Amino acid sequence: MSNTVAAANAAPQGLRERKKQRTRDALVDAANRLFLSQGYARTTVDEIAAAVDVSQRTFFRYFANKEEAALAVLADAERYFVARLRTRPAAEHPLEAMHAAVCEAWHDLHAAHQRDGRGVTAALELAQLIESTPTLRAAYLCHQAEQEQQVVEVLAAREEVDPVTDLRPRLLAATFGALIRSAHQAWTTQGAQAQEDGPAGMITMIGRHVDQLGPALAGHWH
Repeated sequence: MSNTVAAANAAPQGLRERKKQRTRDALVDAANRLFLSQGYARTTVDEIAAAVDVSQRTFFRYFANKEEAALAVLADAERYFVARLRTRPAAEHPLEAMHAAVCEAWHDLHAAHQRDGRGVTAALELAQLIESTPTLRAAYLCHQAEQEQQVVEVLAAREEVDPVTDLRPRLLAATFGALIRSAHQAWTTQGAQAQEDGPAGMITMIGRHVDQLGPALAGHWH
């Protein structure tokens, strides 16, 4: 997904920038293959660099550590989600805008899947790896907190409210973040069926969670 997201976000690039992007993508792909085949803890930066035939020094030009490389695909996707949220029509309800933006991100994952056949499977496996690796899970939670703040700022700007005195942007951003994580977890439990359904299955799962949000928070359960 990282290639698709990067392409969607990027301005026209010169030859040098395109070469740097290809190197970064290659490092991410190599890191993910190694993490998934032999485990996160057993994989070293030297092994990742060697898989791309670059030096350890080159690796550290792109990533501060292994954690950043492991989270790169999902982090890129989340940045793309925020970018898409900024472009949603002002007349949309904030929840509707976030729902549409995250579906756009998954549609782009579908484009990556059609191109290289690995987009959906990689996202599924990476989500499982992060959940099962305490170090990665802690790093991802910190990243999610940073992204949530960006969403708060976007929502506040869209609705022309002050997020310091108006709690709605922060509450909605936190709630939607929890909703997406719940949808991801529900999707990964489907295993092979989730891979067969692809992004359409994930989009449907997110839609089910969005539909249940109101009744779960404010409706009668019986």
